[in-house]
Amino acid sequence: MKPTPIQQAMKTAVLLANVGTPDAPEVSKVYAYLTSFLNDKRVIDIQWLLRKILVNLIIIPFRVRNSTKLYKTLWTEKGSPLLYHSESLARKLEAKLGNRFSVFVCMRYGNPSLAKVLENIRNQGFEEIVVVPMFPQYASSTTGTATGEILSMVSNWEVIPSLRFVGQFYDHPAYLDAFAEKAGEIDPDSYDHIIFSYHGLPDRHVNKVHQHVKVSECDCQREFPPHGRFCYKATCYQTTRLLAEKLKIAPGKYSVSFQSRLSKNWLTPFSDKVIVELAKAGKKRVLVFAPSFTTDCLETIVEIGVEYEELFRHHGGEKLTLAEALNDSDAWVDGLEKLINQSTG
Repeated sequence: MKPTPIQQAMKTAVLLANVGTPDAPEVSKVYAYLTSFLNDKRVIDIQWLLRKILVNLIIIPFRVRNSTKLYKTLWTEKGSPLLYHSESLARKLEAKLGNRFSVFVCMRYGNPSLAKVLENIRNQGFEEIVVVPMFPQYASSTTGTATGEILSMVSNWEVIPSLRFVGQFYDHPAYLDAFAEKAGEIDPDSYDHIIFSYHGLPDRHVNKVHQHVKVSECDCQREFPPHGRFCYKATCYQTTRLLAEKLKIAPGKYSVSFQSRLSKNWLTPFSDKVIVELAKAGKKRVLVFAPSFTTDCLETIVEIGVEYEELFRHHGGEKLTLAEALNDSDAWVDGLEKLINQSTG
């Protein structure tokens, strides 16, 4: 039976959700971005009034100018790498998925905003939305906040479409294969040591998903424990084990660490300290993978590629190389197609 014109027009919206980026490397734009980001109760999970005082009167005023300098280092002629890689990925993915799908990019903070993108989706009358939070490992401050905000917005619609979420995918073959194919361009065997660096979290964030075991007592370095399914630290170590096995990297040749900390009460070991230790131990060439980032951004390009590289050299190393994120690579387009098709049945 030939479908009617209405049936032919029915399509699925795919929403690729990431953290966000300032609109420009200017103090006012970075200020607005940090204000939106750091006032999120899932990012800084303390009492409301204390969070407002800490964020708006202390953290942002003291950090905004330095953050702006870092974003100026990050910026290119095409703008923010997080945004232009995401938009390129969306175009490639839409072409790969075919006529039944339209792919949108949104940012939890900044632009393109969740509110505007969802309103665009609603105005086009999609019957189904597939949301892909672009974070391989679940954390309340990434996947959790994006998911919660989308659910809150869509719940107010008069007509609520079918809504599906692609959950954490750190152990999915589609992600692992895409990562391995991208990593194969580098030749990990040519390096003295490899670091798998993940974005850090406050210990208290991880403790919240443990019923009986504190993160400081979590033995996920050696095994994937029963409480580890949504333990961020455990999923990071499990990601590393799976990738190391796929890339045939011997256990003694790699380390796991956590970057971007704001205090000593964050997940350890800290990436910068591991880098210094490796340099002092005589390692001359170090490769850094950042498997919690599917798209390159400030934390990869500047923090690892510039700051950590300088730190490594300062302590006696010769070359620290940042492996590019999946970005808009064909391997990642193929991987996302598999994740999305699986979620839609």
